[in-house]
Amino acid sequence: MSEARIRVLFVVTVVLLLGVSQNLPAQFRGARDPGVRGGAAGAGGPLAGLTPDEQEMFTVGLEDFSEEEGVTDGVGPRFNFVGCAGCHTQPAVGGTSPAQNPLLRVTSDLKFTGNVMPSFITPNGPIREARFQFNSDGSRDGGVHALFVITGNPEAAGCNIRQEDFETQVRNRNIIFRIPTPVFGAGLIENIKDSTLVSNLNANSTTKRNLGISGRLNRNGNDGRVSKFGWKAQNPSLLVFSGEAYNVEMGITNEAFPHERDETTSCQFANVPNDVTASVRQIGAIENFANFQRFLAAPTPVTSFTGTSSFSIARGKQRFADVGCALCHTPSLAVNANASVVALRNNGQPANLYSDLALHQMGPGLADDILQGAARAVMSSGPRPCGVSASGSSSCTTAVRTTSKSLFRRTGATAIRNSVRRRRTGSSATSTVWTVTLSRIC
Repeated sequence: MSEARIRVLFVVTVVLLLGVSQNLPAQFRGARDPGVRGGAAGAGGPLAGLTPDEQEMFTVGLEDFSEEEGVTDGVGPRFNFVGCAGCHTQPAVGGTSPAQNPLLRVTSDLKFTGNVMPSFITPNGPIREARFQFNSDGSRDGGVHALFVITGNPEAAGCNIRQEDFETQVRNRNIIFRIPTPVFGAGLIENIKDSTLVSNLNANSTTKRNLGISGRLNRNGNDGRVSKFGWKAQNPSLLVFSGEAYNVEMGITNEAFPHERDETTSCQFANVPNDVTASVRQIGAIENFANFQRFLAAPTPVTSFTGTSSFSIARGKQRFADVGCALCHTPSLAVNANASVVALRNNGQPANLYSDLALHQMGPGLADDILQGAARAVMSSGPRPCGVSASGSSSCTTAVRTTSKSLFRRTGATAIRNSVRRRRTGSSATSTVWTVTLSRIC
């Protein structure tokens, strides 16, 4: 059968299967955002089956991850916040941006008074990391631009560096944002073999091609390993991920990233690297951060919550797969059964990460001009606000529709676009509820 006929047959089949939505009862119509889930977080605890030593590593790592640090500890000269858990705290430590933005503390109780709060940082908005697409000469930028400086802090006497001019970049539309990604179940993700990711990316190739879906795995330039962590999957391990974040987000140099990003002499108040291995009996902070994330359990699924029934969730989950979302947001992948840490073998169960950990073309509405976007892992758990990338959408339904519109503008996405048009009523309600609740129940 020719490729053209396969395409036509696929589209017709999808339309016929989904056309029944026109006759569904009213309970399935008019998808509504059920809101932030209440109740227990269902996340933030250690993996089951850790040894006593591994449990201690998790506990010490959690303490270090939760600590706030100051200028004399190495914070700055430029930074985004003073602790990991400040940004990764919803619904539990290790999560994402909380409902109340902690960055407002920078100019208040944290006493970094030489800063003006950027317009895109608001009390009830998301934590945002800023990147510029282009330099002033038109060449590519793409790097993180720290929001704040240590100027004005009592521990930073003599430092007078200034914040970058973010408002000009906003006016010039030369700024894009990142929000904190949850690290729940990160050790399970680290324990997925490269060959598993390659096989998954190559699976369902005909369907993906007909829908215009393509992607690639990001690989380490030296040894060819698949990188999995960070918004562009740029870091190959949790240790490298931790070292980069310590330096880029907090300005604290370490043994993985030993050099200051701003070397202004009058703004150096700690020896460099700021954090090192003190002795054979004391590991550094980045090892503690990595241990916490590695031994942090994935969220516990829920089957229902206020405003959302188990039937709606189950039906929406199926629709999520039917429309093609699961072709990029792979529901689960097998972990390495030979992991040195027995708990990371996950009792033979797969990791429910809802990602293929690949880079994808995101379409004009979501593309950020920083290479390519990624189908990031969604190992999160409510309650927490919703958002696509750093959009900060107050409505999860709005965020879902933003993603859909952007992806469906792509060349080759005709089949999905047609099926979605058919499903604006009827079973689309349950599909949206599942997509909305995905980050709360996976």
